Amino acid sequence: MTDQQLPAWAVRIRRERLARGWGPFKTARRMYAAVGIDHPDTSQVKHLARQNNRHEKGEVFPADWGHAYAIVFELTEKELFGQESIDQAMGTVSGSHAPDDRDHDVKRRAALRLFTATSAGTAVPAGVMEEIFSGVDRALDHTVNVDEWDQAVHEYGQRITARSAGALIQNLVADVITVGQLLERTHVPSDRAGLMRVSAGLSGLLAVELDDVGDDRAARISWNIARRAADASGNRDVRVWIRGRAAQAGYRVERSDQAVINLTDEAIRIADGRPSAGLARAHAARACLAAERGDGEGALAAIEKTRETFETLPQGTDGQTTLSFSESQLLGAETFVFVHLGDKRASAALEHALALYPPKAQTSITSLQMMRAASLVKARDIDSGLQHAVTVIQDRRDAVKAGTRLLARQILHMLPDQARALPAARELRALMSAAPAPKGL
Repeated sequence: MTDQQLPAWAVRIRRERLARGWGPFKTARRMYAAVGIDHPDTSQVKHLARQNNRHEKGEVFPADWGHAYAIVFELTEKELFGQESIDQAMGTVSGSHAPDDRDHDVKRRAALRLFTATSAGTAVPAGVMEEIFSGVDRALDHTVNVDEWDQAVHEYGQRITARSAGALIQNLVADVITVGQLLERTHVPSDRAGLMRVSAGLSGLLAVELDDVGDDRAARISWNIARRAADASGNRDVRVWIRGRAAQAGYRVERSDQAVINLTDEAIRIADGRPSAGLARAHAARACLAAERGDGEGALAAIEKTRETFETLPQGTDGQTTLSFSESQLLGAETFVFVHLGDKRASAALEHALALYPPKAQTSITSLQMMRAASLVKARDIDSGLQHAVTVIQDRRDAVKAGTRLLARQILHMLPDQARALPAARELRALMSAAPAPKGL
C-alpha cells in the first residue's frame, strides 16, 4: 500500500517518528513513559512496537494509544489524527465532542494507564485512580475524610520500617498529589488543617525515603514542604516530629552540623516542654552528633534527655513505626552513643535492642549489627569488625539505608592508617561507593 492509499493519520505517525530518528523500540519505550511506565520489560516493548507497526500500516486506528502518541510527538490528538478520524474511532457522529464525550475519553485514557501499569507489574501512576473514580467522587460531594488519610499516614509509618529503600516513593508521591488536589478544592478550616497535617506526614515520609535512596536535593525539598505544611496545620506534635525526624535524617546523610543543630533547636523550642516522639528524636539526633564529635559530656546529657522524654510517652501497641519513638529506638540511639564513646554499656544496650526488634524490622537490625562491627573496630579488633560489616551488608542489601551507610563510613574513618588497605576495608568501601538504587519506581 502506497502513502497515497494509507489513511492520513498513519502517514503522519510514521513521518513524525522518522523525523525524530526513532526506531520502533525507542518509540514504544517513550510511549510507555508517556502513560507513566518508565521501565517496561522487553516483551512489552516488542509487543507495542508490533502494534505501532500496524498503526503505521493503517491496519488499525490507535484508539487506546492516541494520547501517548500525542505526548511523545508533542502534538494534540486533533493535530496528529484529525478530528474526523478521532470521531470515527470514538463512535461519535458530530465534528466535536460534547462534555460527556470528553469526560469519557479522559476516563478511557486513565483506564488504559491503569491496565498498562498493572500488566507491567508497576505502580499505578499518580492521578489515575482519582480520575477513574471522579464521577463517583462528584456524586459524593467531594467529601473529605481526614481520618482515612491519617490512617494512611499511620500505615506508611509502619511499612517504611520493613521495606527496602525507596519502595514506597511512588505511592507516597501519588498520595501527596491527591492531598494537594483536595486542598485546592477544600475550604472548611478544620478539613484544611487536617489535610495540611496529612500532607506534612506524607511529605516527611517521602523525604525519609528519598534520603534513604541518596537523592539529597529531592529530600531537602520534601523536608522543606513538610515543615511548611506542618506549621500550616497548627499541630504542635507534627511540627516537632518533622523537625526531629529531619534532624536525624540530616545527621545520617551528613548534612552540616549547624543544619542538624538548627532543626533540633527548632523542635525543642516548638515542643516547649511537651513530650512527644519528635522531641525524643531531636534529643537523640543531638546525642549522636555529639558522640561522633567526641563530646562525651554533651552526648550523655542529650541521651539522658532522650530517655527522660521517652519515659513520659504513652507506648502504643502498633509495633514498629517511624512515627513513634519506642524503647527499641531509644536503645538503638543509646547503643550508637555508647559505641562511639567507647562506653562499656554498649554491648548490653545492643543486645537488649536486638531482642526487642521483630524479624521483619530488617533496617533497624542491620544498623544495630553495623554498630556491633563499629564496636569491634573501636576496640581494635579490626579484622573481625571489618568482616562483620561486609557480611552484614552483603547479606542484607535490601535493608541498607542511610543509617547503615553512615555507620559504614564511620567504621572506615575509625580505621588506623595501616588498616585502610586491608582487603575487607577495600571491599566495604566498594560496597558503599555503589549508588543506592531506588525501588518501586
